[in-house]
Amino acid sequence: MPILVLGQENARMRRSESMSIKGSVKEKSTRKPIKDVEVTISGKGIVTTDVFGNFKIEAQIGDELVITHDSFTTVRYIIKDGQRIDIEVKDNPNTFRSKSITKQKQESIYQENLRAAKTTLKKDASKSIEYITNALETIRDDDPLSDNKKAELFETLADIYRHWQQPDLAESNYATSLKNKYSTEVKVKLGKAQLESKNYQSALQTFSQLQKSRVNSNQELAIYEGLGDSYKGLRNYTKAIENYNKALSISQKNNLDDAVILLNSKLAEVLRQQGKITVAEGYLDNSVQLAQQKDKKTSARQRTVAADFYNKSNSYDKEIQLRKEAIEDIENIEEIIDTPAAQQDNSLTTQVQNYKIANAFAAQQAYDEAIPYLEESIKEAESKNDLIVQKDATRKLGEVYREKGELKKAAEAFEEYEVIIDKLYIQKDQEISQAARFSRELTQKANRIATLEKDRELNEAKYELAFASQELVNQQSLRQQIIIYFLIGLTMLLLLAAYLMYRNMKQQRYANNLLALKSLRSQMNPHFIFNALNSVNTFIATSDERTANRYLTDFSLLMRAVLENSEEDFIPLEKEIELLRLYVQLEHFRFQDKFEYNVEVDPEIPINEYMIPPMLLQPYVENAVWHGLRYKTEKGMLSIRFQKITNDSIEITITDDGIGRKKSKELKTLNQKLQKSRGMGNIKKRIAILNTMYKDKVDVFISDLEENEGTKVKLTLKKDK
Repeated sequence: MPILVLGQENARMRRSESMSIKGSVKEKSTRKPIKDVEVTISGKGIVTTDVFGNFKIEAQIGDELVITHDSFTTVRYIIKDGQRIDIEVKDNPNTFRSKSITKQKQESIYQENLRAAKTTLKKDASKSIEYITNALETIRDDDPLSDNKKAELFETLADIYRHWQQPDLAESNYATSLKNKYSTEVKVKLGKAQLESKNYQSALQTFSQLQKSRVNSNQELAIYEGLGDSYKGLRNYTKAIENYNKALSISQKNNLDDAVILLNSKLAEVLRQQGKITVAEGYLDNSVQLAQQKDKKTSARQRTVAADFYNKSNSYDKEIQLRKEAIEDIENIEEIIDTPAAQQDNSLTTQVQNYKIANAFAAQQAYDEAIPYLEESIKEAESKNDLIVQKDATRKLGEVYREKGELKKAAEAFEEYEVIIDKLYIQKDQEISQAARFSRELTQKANRIATLEKDRELNEAKYELAFASQELVNQQSLRQQIIIYFLIGLTMLLLLAAYLMYRNMKQQRYANNLLALKSLRSQMNPHFIFNALNSVNTFIATSDERTANRYLTDFSLLMRAVLENSEEDFIPLEKEIELLRLYVQLEHFRFQDKFEYNVEVDPEIPINEYMIPPMLLQPYVENAVWHGLRYKTEKGMLSIRFQKITNDSIEITITDDGIGRKKSKELKTLNQKLQKSRGMGNIKKRIAILNTMYKDKVDVFISDLEENEGTKVKLTLKKDK
């Protein structure tokens, strides 16, 4: 039976007089308030209790209050006076069965979503994360296994991010999983994610901590291999070899052939970097021989690894033999390779191996042997829409023909190379857009899970605050303080959530800037290539083959350097100066009668300490030559000067005494006016993005010289701090 604690009647009141009745509903045993209890007066109204279990209702003496809730038996009470009504109730036994059924249902939903997340992990990242979110929403605050479930869910979430090559997100979610519940297996995964992020120092710390844990043989193998990878990344080759050998001993003891093959390869690579080629070859031969006893795919992969090793050691005959054997294996497993996981191994394709065989022949100046392999590589790459290999093989074919002196075929190959570059740009642009969309989707999913956890923390804070307030129910001043503290805490949580959202948005903007920079770097301005090939054509037409060959040689050196630096955000200033000297030399070679040039570098500038975006200066020099000096009747002068300003900044000045910007614009043809200068446009975009990311690293000012005769470009470059 419910127990009614009734206030005493202070004064007799008439039945017809309306009044405000205040009261509360709480559990008898715990004094815990009961929220959302319905308090009804038949035909007059209904109210519900708040988080503190309190209610307030308009009533008259003689009215019947009906107090109902699923957790206790309905209570009825006749109002006798206007005093406060505090009701203590016992739990309804039937309620426990209802709660138990609800918990079973939630457990079932949790397990179903967890299984679905693991099933779709390698197929659809977005859907798999959605299942994780659904499972997380089923975890109850009073569930004794809530920490275990959270640990399991965040581990699975990290597995998703790691599979889809998002190691930074994987690392943070493995750390969250470990906060909820420690697991040696999860800690090993954390170390591997840190290695994939190239965070070698953190990985070393993680694997070193794992050495103090109780582990099984597989985990011990992973720990020593992880330590070896960490030391290798930190260039401590002695420690790397020591740990690789420990891992190798464990794998041999447990007959783990795949691990033995991999570790032999890693040891060979570290020994090669130490200059111990003979010892390294011994490990490498062991890995190849063991791989031959396995399936064709393992054999092919290890042969390509060994071939790459011999390429770096200039053992081209061994490299060629291994790649030919690898091609035979690849042709036997092409049907098996056609899976998403296998497609990620780009080296296990015949077009790649044919291209690398051709490179090995070319390195030995065996050009006639190289040409058939290049043609076969181009043919296969074209049939499989592998534009990267097609581009590299076509460029190499042009270089081989040029070295043989077959300049017509070389020119044709370079023209085809230019066409492929345009196709590759379109493909890369699409890939960048897809990657950006995928990154945004993952970020949105991660934000939703973070918000869900913040909401859970907020609900727990509300519950704790409500429970604590029961002891202070009759102390109004203390209750007000609690409400104020609660509001302050809520505000802080909201501010924290806003900060996290701001930080995520800032990280997203940073990622978008990086994608934009990669996109701009991949846009190779064909203007110079086209003009250069026209110059070669002119030299050939005038039977000046020696000049054409010399020009092509210098041109290929410049293009190779440009392509090598195309994936770098910054390169040392020393490299940029070398590229610039080579480019100006080529332009002067073509326009010897138009201008002389001078490149002056202040000897006080530590050119290795300054970093600069690759090919940043070339478009300004190109404009000076093509739009200023080329149209001048007498011979002009191009001056490029690097001058130290302060200890942390230098000034780069590019000055020409050409016809000037105004007259150059007047001389433009209609077709030239319709064309947009992609090179200058890209430079402006790159500088704007870099200054946003690195706080005004580069400043550019362009001005005309006296009487508009000539142009001066002044760049200020700041040293990284």
